[in-house]
Amino acid sequence: MKITLITVGKIKERYLEEAIGEYTKRLSRFCKLEILQVADEKTPEGASPAQVRQIKAREGERILAHVKEGAYVIALAIEGKMLSSEELASRIGRLGVDGRSQIIFIIGGSLGLSEEVLTRADFLLSFSPMTFPHQLMRVILLEQIYRSYQILAGTPYHK
Repeated sequence: MKITLITVGKIKERYLEEAIGEYTKRLSRFCKLEILQVADEKTPEGASPAQVRQIKAREGERILAHVKEGAYVIALAIEGKMLSSEELASRIGRLGVDGRSQIIFIIGGSLGLSEEVLTRADFLLSFSPMTFPHQLMRVILLEQIYRSYQILAGTPYHK
């Protein structure tokens, strides 16, 4: 299975890069992991709703340029469905059994995702009604993907 994360913006903090590196190493036993970063747009102070839509649209075009035909797309969105770790593991396992060779997870920028990206997604996943920094969300998502594989393997990691 190939797992791709498409994310907006660069990681700026070293501790987040180290955590991403650790989970990338751990996941290499279970899947082929690819992390793609697309450029974020500068958001002017007090941006109008029209400017926000334009910024999200430009970021969305960059994201969608990396979405392969036939991939199962899971977009992280606050309005998405919340799953337990076991439910996420089950979904990942089921997709593999159903013959899906690639799952793409999308994490938007600070303004969220464009309507085009949300429409393209096969599933909208929410981790919480709370807002998290999109850079930190990469680590949280990678940990949950790793946890999913541990659950599917029946290891004691998930307690």
